[in-house]
Amino acid sequence: MKNITRSVWVLSIVSLFTDMASEMLYPVLPIYLQTIGFSILLIGILEGIAEATSGLSKGYFGQLSDSKAKRSPFVQIGYAFSAISKPMMAFFVYPLWILFARTLDRFGKGIRTGARDALLSDEATPATKGEVFGFHRSMDTLGAVLGPLFALIYLFYYPEEYINLFYIAFIPGALAVISTFFLKDKKRLAAPKKKKIGFFSFIDYWKKSPSEYKITARGLLFFALFNSSDVFLLLKAKEAGFDDTMVIGMYIFYNLVYAAFAFPLGRLADKLGLKRMFLFGLILFSLVYFGMAAFTSTYAFIVLFFGYGLYAAATEGITKAWLSNLVSKENTATAIGTFSAFQSICAMIASTLAGLLWYQFGADTSFLLTAIATVFVILYFTIKKPDLNKGFK
Repeated sequence: MKNITRSVWVLSIVSLFTDMASEMLYPVLPIYLQTIGFSILLIGILEGIAEATSGLSKGYFGQLSDSKAKRSPFVQIGYAFSAISKPMMAFFVYPLWILFARTLDRFGKGIRTGARDALLSDEATPATKGEVFGFHRSMDTLGAVLGPLFALIYLFYYPEEYINLFYIAFIPGALAVISTFFLKDKKRLAAPKKKKIGFFSFIDYWKKSPSEYKITARGLLFFALFNSSDVFLLLKAKEAGFDDTMVIGMYIFYNLVYAAFAFPLGRLADKLGLKRMFLFGLILFSLVYFGMAAFTSTYAFIVLFFGYGLYAAATEGITKAWLSNLVSKENTATAIGTFSAFQSICAMIASTLAGLLWYQFGADTSFLLTAIATVFVILYFTIKKPDLNKGFK
């Protein structure tokens, strides 16, 4: 734990509170949306638009953070937007209002992500990136355990009364915002020469970014093009006959596995190589999606959600640690923000495609297509030349 600095602790606690708020609602959200008239296809479109907004703003604000040599203000504002969006979803049930509230939440994520990950990167060396990002993901995901657990207890006593959860979620969100004021930018961070930053200026960075970064990002983005929202996993469990309590319980189980393994797998990745750990995660992901199409029993879903938790632990933090090792320190927020921007466009397509395939051909077709596409991503990274392993360790 000697590599876990004060700033890493603060950012991890902030993420814990925020995920507690967000994930308190996440497993309930698709069920709630269906009760107010949203179809599977409309849910897919909603999630896709929200994620695309998040991603495009990550590209802009990541570059703006590097340009101004500031991190903490972006972190503070971003978490504040996400906090106030929670109770907004309970005010009205009109689709446009729900879209606005959900998009505001993701916009807040877009503002903070590049700056936050740059802060984490600054607190680590190339040899400890997996450990630092893994620890942050573990704490972040611990919030994703506590939030749904609270929702589960609440719904046990107040079945199908979802509205109050959106108000309650504001409390941990506000605690997260308060915690951000314990962050301070490093004094050594010097602003580069001033230049005009446009909303799509991150595209220029992609053109001039290191070749290792672009080649790696291309493979990651192809995977994102088929990696739809986790909402569809929960809806699959619901379709298989799980009641609301079981669906939320399964989601808690997945996050518990994720939280338990993200830190140790991050440390292991620093020793074995970030690429190897990421490929291990992709193999698990493919097996889980094949399994989702093939099985419907309770025991099978327990195994599949366990595997999905391991996949997340082996890839989420690793991806950012990997990319941050391929670029210069002064461009870290820009690089991560640029990738996140393109990733979220892919996520919009992925969620919309998954919703459409599910609507037209059923859930199994949607899951099978994703599993097969993931196999091609595994092959892509497996055949890369040795000189592309820069930053993998």
